[in-house]
Amino acid sequence: MIDAHHHLWSLNEVHYPWLMAEGVKRFFGDPSPIQRDYLMSEFHAEASTEGFKASVHIQVGAEDSLVEAKWIQNIADQHPDWSMAQVVFCDLISPDLTTQLDKFKGLSSVRGIRQIVARAPEEDKITGTNALLENPRFINGIAELGSRDLSFDLQLTPDVMEDTAKVLSQTPETRVALCHAGSPYDRSRIGINEWSDKLTHLSRLPNVFCKLSGLGMFDHQWTQESISPIVEICLEQFGAERCMFGSNFPVDKLYSDYQTVVAAYKSMIPNDIHAQFFDVTAKRFYKF
Repeated sequence: MIDAHHHLWSLNEVHYPWLMAEGVKRFFGDPSPIQRDYLMSEFHAEASTEGFKASVHIQVGAEDSLVEAKWIQNIADQHPDWSMAQVVFCDLISPDLTTQLDKFKGLSSVRGIRQIVARAPEEDKITGTNALLENPRFINGIAELGSRDLSFDLQLTPDVMEDTAKVLSQTPETRVALCHAGSPYDRSRIGINEWSDKLTHLSRLPNVFCKLSGLGMFDHQWTQESISPIVEICLEQFGAERCMFGSNFPVDKLYSDYQTVVAAYKSMIPNDIHAQFFDVTAKRFYKF
């Protein structure tokens, strides 16, 4: 079993501006309970107990992404019994993109890049990351990833799915992993229906895969019943061969424990596609 979306952080080894900001509420809630080290020992204890033996580390907003990537590489090297790939941050519109990618490709655990397009409407107004979609360099950057056999982890909101699909339709050779099922932040019936309609712009692209992860960020009191419509829609639109599990720990640790999250998905996912959902899709996508 592979956890295809989690984070680790050490406040001593890497500088994370957002983790060190006190009293700042984020779109996913109050981060203060997780503003502490979350190391491999803690994650391994939580995940291995549930049967996981491999994972994908996703970049987490470090001040220096190469420092973060090298730290994660060291962890991967120190735990040969646990297969860990990583997705790093790189600014795809940077003038020295190829130089940066060369450095990341020198790390054996690196499989892809994440550059966030959208987190939540209120934060996006401040960060302006939606503007990436209008920048020709962004399209070229995503295409460059494909030429280097690197994937792209896509975090966005339903509001920009259609525009993003237009961008990704121009980069069919690049594998794309949609983080957090596309962040359906409006959990009303109308909101879910609108998210589902917009999701089709991405799901119809064969190079786009879907990670069912982070569903607690916009539903802190989530239950299996409350997230099951999202899971069902993703399976229907992408198929089991393009869906994979991610815990989003320790962020989703704010709302639940690892055992409860895994148990919910094991119950919702049909038995005959468990292997595909919890292992095969991620293994193929991230080239374990």
